[in-house]
Parts: sequence; C-alpha cells; structure tokens
Amino acid sequence: MARNTERRSALADAGIRVLAEQGARGLTHRAVDVAAGTPRGTASNYFPSRDDLISALVGRIGERLTPDPTRLSSHAARTPDRDLFADYLRDVVRRLSTDPHVPLALFELRLEAARRPAVAKALGAWRQRAFEDDVAFNDESDLPGGRTEIALFHYAIDGLMLDNLTAPIDSGLSVDAAIDELVDRILR
Repeated sequence: MARNTERRSALADAGIRVLAEQGARGLTHRAVDVAAGTPRGTASNYFPSRDDLISALVGRIGERLTPDPTRLSSHAARTPDRDLFADYLRDVVRRLSTDPHVPLALFELRLEAARRPAVAKALGAWRQRAFEDDVAFNDESDLPGGRTEIALFHYAIDGLMLDNLTAPIDSGLSVDAAIDELVDRILR
C-alpha cells in the first residue's frame, strides 16, 4: 500500500467531493482519480477495495471535522454554562458548513449504510466513537447536560444540516437562533 499521507489525504478529499456530487453509485476509484487529477490506478493503489476507500473517506471526514485546538482552548477559559454550550454547538455547525461536500458526503454514507453492512460498520463505529468523545468532553468540561442531551443535539444538528444543505424550510430562524432555541429547550 502506498504511504504518501499528503496524496492519501488529497485522494480522500477528492473521494468526498465525488461522493457529495455524484452519490454512492458515482464513487469509483476512477472517479476519485479524475477528481484528484491523478493517473488512473492511483486511488486503487492507496485504497485497494471499495470498502478501503469508504473507510478512508470516513476517516478523512473525521479529520476534517475535528475541532481546532486553539478554539477549544479559548472556550475552555470560559465558565461552563448554556452560552458556552451553545458556542460549542455553533462551532460544530461552522465546521460542518465550511465545505458543504463534507456533510453531503456524510449524509450519502449514511444512506449507503442502510444498504451495505460494511459501510454501516465503518460509519457506525466512527459515529459511536465521536458520540462517546462528545459525551466525555461535555462531562470533563462540566458543561450542562449529559448523554441523553448530547444525543438529542446530535439528532437536531443532523436535521439542521440536512435542511440547510437540501431544501430548507423558511422557519424565520437563523442558524444561531435555532441553536439558541435547541439549547434552551433541551437543557431546561
């Protein structure tokens, strides 16, 4: 297997774009090579099977959604309260909104997980780890809410992102106002 991590990341980023733009059926090694501008066979060299490619995309999405340590440290100096919790949620939405290909690819993977057990296994393991990390972070930071509230926020943010990326309803709420309402209602 090829070891160039920069090229591997670039190929995974190209795969994320392909997945977001063409859906799971359009995700082929050849399509990734074309999107990355690499010679034919390069993606296959880095990701020998479709399952390897999908696992790499899941991992890369995780990397791209990882919080910025400096932003986390600036929040850590604040009092752990509802306002800080809302700011953490805004940061999650900001990271998801930075490149629409990332959440769209993630939604495509979730749909594919309903059809393919291997995708469900890879994506499910990553999502569960991310959820457990969020619960642990919330506990360690003394933020309000617990496991159930974190789950409710995951569900709500997924819906908010899907709505914003597809056919948004005109609720009259900005994203910030929606987050404030979610925090107020879930953390009563």
